[in-house]
Amino acid sequence: MTKRVKKVAASKITQTKNVLKKKTIGKLKEVPFRKMAPNIVTLMALCAGITTIKYAILGKLTYALVCIFLASVFDGLDGRVARKLKASSKFGAELDSLSDFVSFGVAPAILMYLWSVQLIPHWGWIFTLLFSAAMAMRLARFNTMLEDSSVPEYWSHYFVGVPAPMAAAICVMPLLISRGNAEWEFILRSPYLCSFLMLLVAYLMVSRIPTLSLKKTKVSADFVLPLMVLFVVFISCLLTKPWLTLGLFTLCYVLTIPVTIIRFMKDKKAYEANMKVNE
Repeated sequence: MTKRVKKVAASKITQTKNVLKKKTIGKLKEVPFRKMAPNIVTLMALCAGITTIKYAILGKLTYALVCIFLASVFDGLDGRVARKLKASSKFGAELDSLSDFVSFGVAPAILMYLWSVQLIPHWGWIFTLLFSAAMAMRLARFNTMLEDSSVPEYWSHYFVGVPAPMAAAICVMPLLISRGNAEWEFILRSPYLCSFLMLLVAYLMVSRIPTLSLKKTKVSADFVLPLMVLFVVFISCLLTKPWLTLGLFTLCYVLTIPVTIIRFMKDKKAYEANMKVNE
């Protein structure tokens, strides 16, 4: 009797395990669409980045710039979609980094190499590789910083180094401006100028220089209307002279870096002084 009871109990346990296993497998096969949506947007950014390379090879520079712009738009949307739908995942974070590397690390570098930098024998390709390698290192550092909870509070208003989309914009800035004003192309297409710019951006990406982040920036009520007017002016210029406007906007961003560093030093001193008082 005891053996028979043990056999019956063992068979019931086995059946229960099989049922639970089937239920678990069934759950794994069903993924809500909201979990997929952010990754679909990320893949759209990746496709736009790869298409940039295609148009760069074909010499269709305007189409290549449009694809970089689309990649930056999709890159800005995927994170917001993930937060709105509460669909953030480690897989999505890794996919986003790979997409950023192709769209903002490889595609702009190849575009600038084919447009200008290749005119410098041997060294032109070295600058291209440096830019792409710097982007890879920046993205790797960004992923490790996501798990670091010891970052001081004052860093929340700043990026560490130049973010990937803006680095790509600075890299292609000479091409943007020359598309908007052909008279400047002779100067801006200089391979030495473009190589220096790529080297500078590579350094800014891997450096710990603070750059502007608007994620947690608050605007005083007195400045809301003036900023709205400026935004309307920007959109008007963008519709009239899109490439020149984007190029000059990128140049203005570069000019804000020294101002941002000064502001960061003030925030850091205030934070350290507050910490000493609390001690």
